[in-house]
Amino acid sequence: MPDIEWANLKAHELRALAAADAVVIVPVGSIEQHGPHLPVQVDTLLAGEVARGAARLVSGNGAPIVVTPVIWTGLAEHHMSFGGTITLDFETFFALIRCVVRSVARHGFKRILLLNGHGGNTTALNVIVGELTLELKLPIVTATYWLLAKEAFGKILEAQANVRHACEAETSMLLALKGELVDTDVLAEARGPTMPELSEFVSDGAYRWRQFASRTHTGVIGEPATASAEKGKKLLAAAAESVADLVTTRELWSLPI
Repeated sequence: MPDIEWANLKAHELRALAAADAVVIVPVGSIEQHGPHLPVQVDTLLAGEVARGAARLVSGNGAPIVVTPVIWTGLAEHHMSFGGTITLDFETFFALIRCVVRSVARHGFKRILLLNGHGGNTTALNVIVGELTLELKLPIVTATYWLLAKEAFGKILEAQANVRHACEAETSMLLALKGELVDTDVLAEARGPTMPELSEFVSDGAYRWRQFASRTHTGVIGEPATASAEKGKKLLAAAAESVADLVTTRELWSLPI
């Protein structure tokens, strides 16, 4: 199977992939607190893993695809009060994404997916995709992997419907990938929210920014005590399949801008 990682390839191999109209996946993550039991790399690790898993599925079926190195920092101001977090402001985040996408496009790639692994990036990436599509006149796409895999995730998870934060889902995937980084001794106390949520008082149509420390004393939203490595393997496989299905959908790229 061809290598699907941009950083491992030679320049001439990347030129050949561009000539073959390869899809480029740019994983976008974050470095932020994930409660008392998980490392701060969770979102970056998972975004990259899902991207590579999807690319291997696509490449295994003979379609050209490549994954760039993960953009490891994003918009995480809401986690800063817990420590351990590295955040960008929107202007810097936009500039970073724009420079990466411009570089990829200048080499002749015409299909680019910004694969998101952090909830705080979602709205910003939607805006950025609109701006870059108009600028570059290319079908640039963004997707958040757990939203793509929502139905499949709901069948695997037991205590929650989808990914939350440092939760059953993320803890399970870390147990499957790097179990040595999970502090299982504190799982029983790692849960949240521990304070009122806005959704208890208003409909989902309303939004108000809140720092994480105003929602949970633990830094966790969800039920990590129910996590397992077995669930994690299933979640990662489902996420990779969902992303692979997305990038091989012809209309995603062929519909007019």
